[in-house]
Parts: sequence; structure tokens; C-alpha cells
Amino acid sequence: MNAGDKLDRKRRSERKGRRAEWFAALALMLKGYRISALRYKTPVGEIDLVARKGDLIAFVEVKARRDLASGLDAVSYPAQSRIAAAGELFISRQRDSTRLSWRHDIVVVSPWRWPVHLTDAF
Repeated sequence: MNAGDKLDRKRRSERKGRRAEWFAALALMLKGYRISALRYKTPVGEIDLVARKGDLIAFVEVKARRDLASGLDAVSYPAQSRIAAAGELFISRQRDSTRLSWRHDIVVVSPWRWPVHLTDAF
């Protein structure tokens, strides 16, 4: 495999991830969430989606996988730690942080299926 093939594979993977995030955001909006941030980047980590419903903030990791089990397996403990640290930084920057509650969710997007939203996943 040459460098061009690797770059093409990386680009396809990036497009697949962006598409999955878009579908996950749509599914969450239909459930009554407002998307506060997409690909929220901090020095300690990145959060795919930050969704809000009232005083609840959901830090959402989106995985595009063939099935639910492989999507859950793809969220490793180090990734969970980075997401949690980035989430704490997000909360600390909110004016109404004292009245907010938050959780960490996973949305698994599989081909030809509606995205599966797992609340309080880790």
C-alpha cells in the first residue's frame, strides 16, 4: 500500500465519520435535544457532539460501525477518559454550570439502520 492509498483510505474514513455525526445529530434533534457543539476540541480531548435538553448536557461519542457491539467496543477506556476531561472543561466554561447535570452517551450509526442512542454509556 502506497502513501496515496493510505491518504484515500483516511479521507473515506473521515467522510464516513462526518456522515455518522450528522445522522447522530439529526436523531438527537428529533428526540428533542439541541446540538450545542459539533466536534468540540479542547487541549485534553475532543467530543463528537455536545447535545442539550433543558439543564442536561450529553457528551456524545459517535461511532460508525456495522453493528452495536463493535460500536461499543470501539470506545476504549482512554477515549472515555479524554471525553470526560473535555466534558469537564466544557461544563466549566458555561455560565449556568452550577445548575447543569451531564452524562456521557454513545450513538452507534450502522448502515441502513436508525442510529442507536445509548444514554449514560460510561
